[in-house]
Amino acid sequence: MGDAWPRLADPEQFAFEVVGSQESIVAFTTRADTLPGVTYVVVAPEHALVGKLVSKEQRSAVEAYVAAARSKSDRDRTEAKSKTGVALGASARNPVNGEEVPIWVADYVIATYGTGAVMAVPAHDERDHEFARAYGLPIVQVIAPRSGEPIDVQAAAYTNDDDDAVTYQQRTRIPVPDDVATAKAREQVTAWLAGQGKGRAKVTYRLRDWVFARQRYWGEPIPIYFPVTCDGDPRAPGAKFTVHYDQPLPVPDGELPLRLPDLDDFKPGNDPAGPLARAVDWRFFQKNGKWFARETNTMPQWAGSCWYYLRYLDPANDQQFVDSTIEEFWMGSPDGQERAGGVDLYIGGVEHAVLHLLYARFWHKILADLGYVSTPEPFQRLYNQGYILADAFTDESGRYVPAAEVTAARDGFAYHGEPVFRQAGKMGKSLKNSVSPDEMYESYGADTLRMYEMAMGPLDADRPWQPDDIAGVYRFLQRLWRNIVDEQDGETRVSDVPMADTDPLGRLLHRTISEVSGLLAEMRYNVAVARLTGLNNAAGQFVQKNGRCPRAVAEALVLMTFPLAPHITSELWERLGHRDPVDDTPFPVADPAALAEAQVVIPVTVDGRPRGTITVDRNADESEVLAAGLGVEVVARLVAGRELARVVFVPGKILNLVTRPAAAGAPRP
Repeated sequence: MGDAWPRLADPEQFAFEVVGSQESIVAFTTRADTLPGVTYVVVAPEHALVGKLVSKEQRSAVEAYVAAARSKSDRDRTEAKSKTGVALGASARNPVNGEEVPIWVADYVIATYGTGAVMAVPAHDERDHEFARAYGLPIVQVIAPRSGEPIDVQAAAYTNDDDDAVTYQQRTRIPVPDDVATAKAREQVTAWLAGQGKGRAKVTYRLRDWVFARQRYWGEPIPIYFPVTCDGDPRAPGAKFTVHYDQPLPVPDGELPLRLPDLDDFKPGNDPAGPLARAVDWRFFQKNGKWFARETNTMPQWAGSCWYYLRYLDPANDQQFVDSTIEEFWMGSPDGQERAGGVDLYIGGVEHAVLHLLYARFWHKILADLGYVSTPEPFQRLYNQGYILADAFTDESGRYVPAAEVTAARDGFAYHGEPVFRQAGKMGKSLKNSVSPDEMYESYGADTLRMYEMAMGPLDADRPWQPDDIAGVYRFLQRLWRNIVDEQDGETRVSDVPMADTDPLGRLLHRTISEVSGLLAEMRYNVAVARLTGLNNAAGQFVQKNGRCPRAVAEALVLMTFPLAPHITSELWERLGHRDPVDDTPFPVADPAALAEAQVVIPVTVDGRPRGTITVDRNADESEVLAAGLGVEVVARLVAGRELARVVFVPGKILNLVTRPAAAGAPRP
């Protein structure tokens, strides 16, 4: 292994020699200190050594298992509640102690992750522990709490490390005694293996390949092709050919953009060349009498979205992805402001932001280094939205079933007559509990769905999907329409008679404008919907009583609702007689004078103790406030028979009466 080892480039990899064979299984780990506790090795169904190592007795069982595993997605395999596997009938040698351990194939190991092989330490890994318990494999403890607290690894895996754990009964030939901190033990084990030519350590970065990992036929094609060596036409069935991937050639500028072919079969399949490899007439072509093959991998899902915000700035430009002058105008730092330019606000869920935002920054930084953009960072502010939660259902095997096809049963829920189990989860394709917007559009319209999502709760919090609540938002929009349009004749029923700001509806209008302006800026949309509902209801009561809605209220309601329900408000804005689009109209501004309440509530204290409150006009003088205070029953009773020594009055704030025993002949209050 010493000579061959330099070819292994990944970090902390270890070679398990296969007993009775010249082959070795390469696995990797971040916990070299647990290597003495390895009791079996697991390889992915797609691993290249499966067919070579399987015994005659196990071949049929392994082949059936591998075939079944290939029909499952990687997500289904890793998220399955129960782990399954089949023994290959071969064994490997633990590199630190020479012990023979069995080799298994299991579909929870993914071929494209790491080396496609896992060293299993069931005493100190929950997944390995579950597998070992299922198949009666040994569970050997090699790590223990530093505190000496007893643990039972047969019952559950002990996974602590570093400061909390130390080595324990190390079954190894290397000089790592008990009670060595796990971090130190990792260094010693790795150094020993490196000296033996059986392993090595390397610093790496945990960065998920989000852009290119998921091959889809609709992904952006990569404009690269390669020479092909073949005896005939490589497109012919059963043709033998060799694609020289080490000789990439760029598609000439005059042949760009490279367009995708039409496909009848869109399924990704298990071909590493991807689904485009099936489009042989597109993949292979001749040039100057020589055959070439186009790259069949794609840049799916996120490659385009890593720079779409730049393309939005100049979408009609067929010479550049964005003109530098336009890019600098929109993305550059504003004149006279010491802040970075770029997109003002980036909204996305936690997972989306971690992955998409990270890659978009990578792409932007490369473009900045090449001089194509004027700022080093594309986004100024990140806001994480919460998940939309919905019921998800699993069958007895742990697989998710379509939630829309689940029905209520007498003792729970059923899917096509079979019992299923309900659990909460984020709405998405993986849990098969997504809700199609098409049905909502047909029943309520896009505005209702859009506004309901804003009214569900705080934007940054997880919120349950409750379809029954949609009707409330639908009624809000119906009421808004009826407040402005007469349903009998379709005419606008708006009064142009000015409304005094001191009227109750006028004061509510300006208070709502003030609050909603701040709430929208803070992205507290659910509270903004509540405030608009209050004004909309008050406007409806006014219309029922007076027959018409004041224009100031109608126009303000439309303008404030527009960001939440743009379609109906655009129609109402036009019916109100405006030619300019509603989105070109400034947001309403509250009148500060109208925000001041006509009356205020003032606490009344007698000799420093609160005794009640009074409601008076905001501009009432001291004599009026005193008369009102003395009119409170409890205040009048306490002051009776005593003399007012002092009256402390702070306008709009407080009335404090200080009393003393009345002298003979002194005036009474």
